[in-house]
Amino acid sequence: MHHFINTIILVRDIPVSRDFYTRVMGLTVEREYDTVVFFRDHFVIHNAESLLSNAYASPQKPEAPLGRANLEIYFETDDLAASVARVRASGTKIVHDIVEQPWGQKVFRFLDPDGHLVEIGERMSQP
Repeated sequence: MHHFINTIILVRDIPVSRDFYTRVMGLTVEREYDTVVFFRDHFVIHNAESLLSNAYASPQKPEAPLGRANLEIYFETDDLAASVARVRASGTKIVHDIVEQPWGQKVFRFLDPDGHLVEIGERMSQP
């Protein structure tokens, strides 16, 4: 049996991404090393070149751009308006303002420093 531990997002610049996810997104760092940062709630950023080189046991560079619109990083909040204001004030590229999804949830989307699509929605799950 396998047990899910975390999701790892590949990034180009750990300090830039760490700052974004702590300052703009409000995440809490649990532990960190030179090339990897573990946040609370099973979210991890890892330097792309370092992780790929380790995984393939030889020096590697990402072959394609990061953040290629092939995944979405999803968060929920109790205060969507405050989240929009914080993201907007940071100068982050907004993909779209608050819209209502077909199931009734309000969300907005933007890009992180590496171009990964990030969504913040009003809370749907139980705390």
